[in-house]
This record gives sequence, structure tokens and C-alpha cells, in this order.
Amino acid sequence: MKKTKKISLFYSLFPILILVVLLSINVFTYGDASLDGSNQFILLIGGFIASLIGFKNNISFKLIIEKIGKNLKTTTSPILILLFVGALGGTWLASGIIPAMIFYGLKIINPTIFLPTAVILAALTSLVTGSSWSTSATIGIALIGIGQAMGINPEITAGAVISGAYFGDKLSPLSDTTNLASAIAECDLFSHIKYLLYTTLPSIFLTMIVFTYFSLSIDSISNNNVSEFIISIEEVFFISPILFVVPILIIIMIIYKTPPLVALFFGTILGAIFTIIFQPEIIKYISNENELNIRSCYVAVVNSIIDTIQIQSDNEVLKNLFVSNGMKGMLGTIWLIICAMVFGGSMDAIGALDKITDSLLKIAKSNFNLIISTVSSCIIINTTASDQYLSIILPGKMFKNSFKKNKLAPENLSRTLEDSGTVTSVLIPWNTCGAYQSSVLGINTFDYLFFSVFNWLSPIFTIIYSYFNFKIKKIQNSLS
Repeated sequence: MKKTKKISLFYSLFPILILVVLLSINVFTYGDASLDGSNQFILLIGGFIASLIGFKNNISFKLIIEKIGKNLKTTTSPILILLFVGALGGTWLASGIIPAMIFYGLKIINPTIFLPTAVILAALTSLVTGSSWSTSATIGIALIGIGQAMGINPEITAGAVISGAYFGDKLSPLSDTTNLASAIAECDLFSHIKYLLYTTLPSIFLTMIVFTYFSLSIDSISNNNVSEFIISIEEVFFISPILFVVPILIIIMIIYKTPPLVALFFGTILGAIFTIIFQPEIIKYISNENELNIRSCYVAVVNSIIDTIQIQSDNEVLKNLFVSNGMKGMLGTIWLIICAMVFGGSMDAIGALDKITDSLLKIAKSNFNLIISTVSSCIIINTTASDQYLSIILPGKMFKNSFKKNKLAPENLSRTLEDSGTVTSVLIPWNTCGAYQSSVLGINTFDYLFFSVFNWLSPIFTIIYSYFNFKIKKIQNSLS
């Protein structure tokens, strides 16, 4: 066997450079439609280029395939979650749960403060559940609908939802990434959360200011039009507070650490049961049957779970809101994730990820360089490996000893991992988080990216703090 050659930094970065160039061309050419398949192909090209570099360095095809397979294995849970989120969205639409959220939201929320309210609601939901994904799949979908009914750009609303959801995700002791970051850095969980507040609170404060400004600047529709929407919803669906029993039960299940797949499955089944109980006219419409019977119930429920359904309304805005693509609508996102894992697995197999992080370690001499190198590493791995967990684990392991060598307390590392690994994952279209949020909220990642204010402010505050040596805790437990 030929001896494996070490990869150079140039060849490590080359597939990323090609990927960025081709994706830029792709987005310019196809626009929002680039996620319908062309971006997936570009990711495969990136994986192919990485593999060619691997062959040049005597990396076997078998090893590359094994690494890709290992990467794909990690996406089993996200893919199943995506399918069940699609199913849940369908039954929650048919059962009137999502229309009820929009109905009461239009009654309660003042349009002039809608966006900051959306941030707060998403933040509270995520803080309680510990999951940005669950937040988007429940309150997030409803907020997008409420915003559209008020005449607010859904891209801005998506940014508000994501900002709030990731604020709660970062600070919740129930969050998997919060626990992972503290564990990797060998830091006490609540010390980690307390230390996160130094960068997280200024980030969310500025985020609230930005969305308050947006909210006051937007010409939302009149109260008369809001009343028309409320009447139109009642004309189509049976609306009652009893419909909130299902989302409340699901949130309670998540709080008590029920696995997301189990919670989503029960949410889907309960949505189906509520459809049969409360929405007989919707069942007739979806099943195209004139009477309510076992067959029409079965057809309506299954179609809402697996396929596209659109509930008719005389109101054009509501007609566009009352659409769900079910499991079928998630297949494009799953396709994107699979292709991203091919690229990430190829980069891992040829040693590109290790080489990039090793190069960053060499320049990480001062505290500032160390923290900015960690931030860069998290973002690069989010971009190449397409997984937020790897963006926490790999840099955490790589830089842990350097933080100790510089006499920096583990809270500095855990905070940096959260501020740059967790929150930036949602800004990358082919990352599992970016693909998920885009699919669930129905907004292209590139469209909500600018409005996800909290997510790009968080790493900026981390860098600013390190530059001014502010709130950088030493191992001797003194703050400087």
C-alpha cells in the first residue's frame, strides 16, 4: 500500500473555495429555487473535488465512503424529525390548531410591536423546551402566519423567530447544545449559562431594538382588515381554546425530556384525532367526499400527513397560509442534508478539517487570537461538516488545551463554542439547522439570514469582549 500523504492547507481550503464560488453562481442564477436541487448537486461536486485530492494523497476510496457513511449515520435523527415535523404541520393545519394560533394571535398581538413580541414568544418557548427546532415547528409557524396576515414580510418574521429561538436554546439548561458545550469544555452547566449572559444579553438587547425599529417602520394592515382575517378563519375552521390542548401537551412532553421523535409522533396523532373530532367539513374537503365516514377520515388524515393540502378560503392571504406539504415537503431538505454530509465526510476523510484547525491553532498565541481562532473554526466546520454538534465538539477538543495553557477558565471556551457554533449553524443553507429552519418556516435561508440579528451578533460580541479583554475569566477565578 502507498503511504498516505499529509494534506496541505491550500488543498484543504480548495474544495471550500470551489464550493463557495459555485454556490454563489448557483444562487445568482436560480435565486430561491437554488435549494430545489442545484445546490445539492454543487455539494456533491465539492465532495468529488475533495475525494480527488484524497486520491492524490493516497486516501483510499473505501475510507472516504466509510467517513461519508459515518456522517450520514449522524443525520438519522434529524431526517426522521424533519419527516415528523412535516406530518405534524399537516395534521395541525387540518385540525385547526395552527389556524387557532393565528386567530388568537391576530386578536391579542398589536401589529406595531409584533416583531419584538415574536422574539419574546420564541425565546420563552425555546427557553422552556430547550429546543429551537421545536419552537419553530410550533409557535414559529404560527408567528409567520400571523405576520403575513398583518402584512409583515415573512422573511423579517422568520429572523425574529430564529433570533428568539436561539436565544432560548443557548440559555436553557434543557438544551442539548448548551449541555454539550459545557461538557466539552469541562465546565459546570450553570456556570456556563451564567457566563453566557455577558454576551447573550447585549446581543438580545440590540436585537430587540432592531426589531422594534422594524416593527414601527412597517405599514401593517388596518384593524378592519385584521377583523376580516379573523372572520375568514372562523368561516373555514372550528376555532376554540380547546385546540391548544395539543401544543401544550407537546411542550410539557419536551420539558420532561421526552425524545423529540416521540413528542412529534404523539403531536401528529393527536392532531389527527382533533381533526376528526373538530373539523368534519375540513375532512370532507381534503378527502373529496360528501359525507363523514371511516374512509373519508382515513383519507383526509393520511393525505394531511404525507402530501400537500391547501384549505380554500375567500381571503387570498389566508389561502396561501392554509397550505401544508406534509412529509413530502421535507424531501428536498433531506436531499440537501444527505448531499451536505457527502461533502463533509469527504473533507473529513482527506484530513482537511484537521489541517484547517491545526493551522488555526498555530496562530492562537494571544487570548484574542485563541478566541477568534475558535470562532473561525466553529464557523468553518458549520460550513464544511454541515452539523452544529461537530462545530462544538471538534473545536472544543482542539482548543481545550490551548485555553488551559493560556490560563483561561473553561467558561471562556464553552461560551465561545455556543456563541459561534450553535447560533451560526442556522445561517448556512446546507447545514442541518439551516436546512431545517428554512423548510419548516418556508423561508429561504439566504432571505432570513440578514434578519437573524441575534445569530450574527453573538459571535461579534464574543470577539469584541476578547479584543478588549472584558469578562475573560482566568483559571485563578478572577475576572479581568
